[in-house]
Amino acid sequence: MPPAVANNINDTDMRKAMALAVKGRGRTAPNPMVGAVVVKKGRIIGRGYHARAGLAHAEVVALDNANVGKTGRALGGAGGADLYVTLEPCPVFGRTPPCTDAIIEAGIKRVFVGAGDPNPKVRGRGVRKLRQAGIVVTTGILKAECVAINVAYNKHIVSGLPYVTLKLATSLDGRIAASSGDSTWITSKESRSYVHELRNTVDCVMVGSGTALADNPRLTTRGVKGGRNPMRAVLDSSLSLPPDANIFKSARKTGVFVFTGKAASAKKADILTAKGATVIRVQTTKAGLSLKAVLKELGGRGVTDLMVEGGGVLAAGLLKAGLVDKVLWFTAPLIIGAGGLPSVAELGGKDMSRALRFKDIKIKTFGTDVLVEGCF
Repeated sequence: MPPAVANNINDTDMRKAMALAVKGRGRTAPNPMVGAVVVKKGRIIGRGYHARAGLAHAEVVALDNANVGKTGRALGGAGGADLYVTLEPCPVFGRTPPCTDAIIEAGIKRVFVGAGDPNPKVRGRGVRKLRQAGIVVTTGILKAECVAINVAYNKHIVSGLPYVTLKLATSLDGRIAASSGDSTWITSKESRSYVHELRNTVDCVMVGSGTALADNPRLTTRGVKGGRNPMRAVLDSSLSLPPDANIFKSARKTGVFVFTGKAASAKKADILTAKGATVIRVQTTKAGLSLKAVLKELGGRGVTDLMVEGGGVLAAGLLKAGLVDKVLWFTAPLIIGAGGLPSVAELGGKDMSRALRFKDIKIKTFGTDVLVEGCF
């Protein structure tokens, strides 16, 4: 569904705050993305967004901007102005002081809030504190769109688990590689470039050991202006990955998590640790490493937004366990045949009623490929 068209001044200014919020995408974890604008006499005098965890929050940046900017100073600063903010202002001390205190001290007259903060420490308290200080607060301005900005944060802050996006790149017949394991390249250059853009916006990229051994990927961000590498994770129950694998070459600069079983070789673990990787032992099940335990470990380390890039066994495990939130399925116009490796391993469904169906479908094209995007 296309976004609603702005039909009043509240919508217009909130959209400007939303545009600021998403500038922090991929940089704010475990915090949410937030944007804010200060409006006085019909003019925006201050803008701000949360750029990174530990730095000033959007409201504080916008208020400071309103007080020091030329237009803001000409209109007397933030006192008596309106504040539009995409997420409920925080009323608690964290790595920075409460935003509600800064808003009150600045003399803001009215606050327009997009979405409430599901954080149990905040949930409604920020709005109540502002109202108790005599500030008029209106909530729910473009609520659905503001909520959508922070789907990863919203899940993580309540469950402790990251938002999981499963990315698959397949032939028309659903294969991710030829029988030899060769997959260079199934999808187009345009699709691969877009995947690098996605890596730039997520906190962590995860693969199974089969994919890591067959493709020897770096899982880094390349060709993106201002891009940064995400953390990487690999599931390797027997620590079969060689220490000179590409994924470890930048482990000291950007975290690499290796998940393995409790019985895996301590000597191999020490070698990978010396390369800069973090080896994490989790419980195992009949199907292999506990995927729920893996996600809990990642969530506990501040990963809110996780993209899984294969392979078929890992994809099936996450799908069967109901741990996938979103699917990005790239399909290229080629046929590999039954000997190729399947994109998703056995799911156990014996009839169509057990088939997994996703919703909120979006379809895009990249070069010769088609991307189908959907959520569960």
